[in-house]
Amino acid sequence: MFADAALAARIDRTEARLCARLVMAAPAHSTGGPFVLPLDGGLALFAGPRSPMNKVIGFGFDGELDLQELAAIEERWAERGEPVRIELSILADPAVVAKLSERGYRLHGFENVLACRIAGAGRPAAAAPEIAIEIVGDDSFEEWFTVAIDSFANMDGSGSAADAALPREELERLFRETMGPQSVEGLTRYIARLDGEPAGEAALHVDEGLALLAGSGTVPHLRGRGVQKALVARRLDDARREGCDMAVVVTAPGTRSQENVMRRGFELLYTRAILLRPLEQVIGQERQPQ
Repeated sequence: MFADAALAARIDRTEARLCARLVMAAPAHSTGGPFVLPLDGGLALFAGPRSPMNKVIGFGFDGELDLQELAAIEERWAERGEPVRIELSILADPAVVAKLSERGYRLHGFENVLACRIAGAGRPAAAAPEIAIEIVGDDSFEEWFTVAIDSFANMDGSGSAADAALPREELERLFRETMGPQSVEGLTRYIARLDGEPAGEAALHVDEGLALLAGSGTVPHLRGRGVQKALVARRLDDARREGCDMAVVVTAPGTRSQENVMRRGFELLYTRAILLRPLEQVIGQERQPQ
């Protein structure tokens, strides 16, 4: 599958819209409330302290970078005591990268964007009979939440991740704030049961024909039993029924998660560079002219 800047912009901006819905559902903190700000077709998102939703994504595809808007975003991050995090596609305009470098942004890591075509494809293979997949409503959120926390608090340690694992208590706070039992348009949560035991969880977001497969995990003692395969198959099937033409997954490079989805027919489309600007470079600086 070939990816150009237009496709990368479509994917990154779809993710940005989902994150914006989750961010605006997050509560205010002592350091300030959540915010969503535009930047050259993308969005700057801040949910709360150390949240994975805190990012600037979806920009860099439309030419000139608006430095005044970026400076305003940097100041809002500084008010909350965190460095700005940018997730920038390698298909973005190279001139944007040069300007970010001039402002002190440093490479922090990478993430891979993988996709598969849905329209016209054959139906995914049925899950093993001992695995059952259910859609999770708000009334059963706590069970889904427990599986998600157990999965993400015990990562498999493979590949190259840009960020260290968060303590369990902080994971619990972040998941409740951004994935809690509030209504988020277009987001579906799933739980997988292996012989009746809660074993894995995942989410699906559908937006304008694009299916984002997000947030999947398996509890440690049930890994390697086909749970993730079943969750991928179910979400692809549901995305097909929704009329989606493409499904997308974002993973850290070289992880078992990446290996798993590539075995299910996903292809590597492009990589995003994760860039950080140290907080001390923002505090006290005046806004720079465009």
